[in-house]
Amino acid sequence: MRIFLLPISTRRTLIYCQRLNVTTTSQQSWLDKGTIKAAKIWAGWEKKESGWKKKVVDCGNIALKRIPFEEWGLKSIPPLSARLEAEELSGKGNVEVHFPSKLLPEQTILGVLRKLGTERQSLHRKNMIWSFVAMPISAPIALIPIIPNLPFFYLVFRAWSHWRALSGSKHIEFLLKNHLITPRPSKVLDELYSTGKEPFDVGSDLEGAETLVLHRSNGTRIAEALEMPELDLELDRAVWQVEKALRSEKELQEERKESDKANSAPGQKKH
Repeated sequence: MRIFLLPISTRRTLIYCQRLNVTTTSQQSWLDKGTIKAAKIWAGWEKKESGWKKKVVDCGNIALKRIPFEEWGLKSIPPLSARLEAEELSGKGNVEVHFPSKLLPEQTILGVLRKLGTERQSLHRKNMIWSFVAMPISAPIALIPIIPNLPFFYLVFRAWSHWRALSGSKHIEFLLKNHLITPRPSKVLDELYSTGKEPFDVGSDLEGAETLVLHRSNGTRIAEALEMPELDLELDRAVWQVEKALRSEKELQEERKESDKANSAPGQKKH
């Protein structure tokens, strides 16, 4: 496999794993097969022009877009298995990490990986447990005729999603612990980040306020250059979430300034 570190802002980075060896159908676990089947069903529902299936997909896609991009990134990293662990320890699975060196200095890569791999572990573990706890509570909805038990299926998905993210983070820890990471500065990524359709200074604000270093229009270019079409959606979702977060932070700061200004105005009564 190959890992990519793709900065979204001066403080947030998307981690994404490219699987180099495609698992054959005979080697897939029942969980992998179930995931693939669910994805095909969902894709079929997306093609519906109307009806409850179409409405479920529309609402579902909105909910999926709000799942933190950090979780999606960790889910792209395969869970450790005995076979995979043996391959990596034997040297056959040494993992290259590609990154834009103009934004992420090579000496910081292991630290960035460690942070991305560990900072959300307790969150995913806690939310996975709560999803399992809530499943029996939603089970009686299945007694309602015709209507599928959507809350139950959503909780199943969230439990699986948190488990995959937790497994991905543990895989990163394993690679770091056994010194199986090889940083690879990418000239391609440096060029893509510095020649976007919406230009920006890649090093202007690393120590100041958080700013975007990637825009939605650049995601397709990066995905095409790396020959990973699925990465376009991941980058689009990440940029959308960070844009929204920065906008909310800016509005909150402006409200505080207005409040401080009003409180400090001449003639303001003090209690």
